[in-house]
Amino acid sequence: MHKICTDVIIDVPVKEVWNILTDFENYGSWNSFIPSIKGKFEFGSKLKVFMQPPGVKGMNFSPVINKVEPFKEFRWIGNLWIKGIFDGEHAFRLEELDKNRTRLIQCERFKGILAPLIIYLIGERTRDGFENMNNGLKQKCEKRSIEGLTQNGLLA
Repeated sequence: MHKICTDVIIDVPVKEVWNILTDFENYGSWNSFIPSIKGKFEFGSKLKVFMQPPGVKGMNFSPVINKVEPFKEFRWIGNLWIKGIFDGEHAFRLEELDKNRTRLIQCERFKGILAPLIIYLIGERTRDGFENMNNGLKQKCEKRSIEGLTQNGLLA
């Protein structure tokens, strides 16, 4: 089994990170790696995801959400063509570091006959895509948090 994991610390409460991370309709405004997800955010829901690692032609796939633990974690599982060829389980985990800091951990576990070859070909670009998404989420969350403080008169 092959795995890619990345993480980022976001200086906002876990609830704010969760709300943006699970707002699939607005992914295109901040997420260059996964600019489009269509479908309901609920356990068992089949999604339509467009993913585009840097420097690689984008691809569509249809994973199924197989775990939802509000404000902590959600996962989906999908495959390329037929189950067992190239399968992946993607996880987004949130850790509350304190009331205003959250760690996002993004991991994917790959398995299947073609997993070693595909990871060899696009593994580094996929990791870069995870990092881009993490940083995009961090910027979106922190900007929104600052805008909220400014609008409420808490920042001059």
